[in-house]
Amino acid sequence: MLEVQNLVKEFGTHKAVNNVSFNIEAGKIFGLLGPNGAGKSTLLRMVTGITMPDSGSIIFDGKHFDATTQSRNIGYMPEERGLYKKMKAGEQVLYLAQLKGLSKNEAVDQAKAIFEELEMQTWWNKKVEDLSKGMSQKLQFVTTIMHKPKLLILDEPFSGLDPVNSSVIKNYIHKLAAQGTTIIFSTHRMEQVEEMCNEIVLIHQGKNILAGNVKQIRQDFKQNMYALQCSNNLVENNLFSVVNNAQNNYTIKLNEGTKPNDALLHCIQNGNEISAFQEILPTLNDIFINLVGHDGTRQFN
Repeated sequence: MLEVQNLVKEFGTHKAVNNVSFNIEAGKIFGLLGPNGAGKSTLLRMVTGITMPDSGSIIFDGKHFDATTQSRNIGYMPEERGLYKKMKAGEQVLYLAQLKGLSKNEAVDQAKAIFEELEMQTWWNKKVEDLSKGMSQKLQFVTTIMHKPKLLILDEPFSGLDPVNSSVIKNYIHKLAAQGTTIIFSTHRMEQVEEMCNEIVLIHQGKNILAGNVKQIRQDFKQNMYALQCSNNLVENNLFSVVNNAQNNYTIKLNEGTKPNDALLHCIQNGNEISAFQEILPTLNDIFINLVGHDGTRQFN
């Protein structure tokens, strides 16, 4: 659905986006990650046609991207609010939907169906300025999806939402993906990326430094760490080291060449009764910090 090929965007002597490439298949939820100032917003502005790249290309739905003809197939929900405060919620949705090409009747039918599904029926005649932050966020989500875009770009979509409404929006996003909508999900919340995204790209200092399937990336960065719960005290040996112990709930790291079954057999032979044993995979947050660093400085290649 979307191919980004060697995009470059410079502002004076600063390269905000430096030779970034990635592909997104139709119906996938794709995570765009990176610290502040990494170039994510500039990249999204090029994908939506707000700004043009200095070099490189964007292939959207099999064609070179043309903002004048293809932008109506994109829904973009920026992190900043973009609603007219004096308008009523229903009027707002209908107005923006018609700007995206829907007739008034189509917009009314679509809006009523979405309002009902997202439990917003009582909001129709409320002014935007009277809505809470979370309600405004939910309304902005509705305005973004009204025209049924092929590509949906969500920048921090859960900002201000309580857990119940976050769950409602998550379920709707998964529904859209199942129907074939391609979704770019940009956030700082790594746990949300792990939960929702199939693939990711990590941008740092304008470059993509990591890309691929979320599950495979976690496998690639694993460090032979295991959680082990047993009956007796563990001591370090030639098979593994003890990283942490909290009331016989251990974190151990297998030495190079040690297999999980070897570690278990050693514990059993030393009189331990094993009640739990599980591999510990790094979270995306762990991987993010290892690659980029706490202060935004990349620590290793």
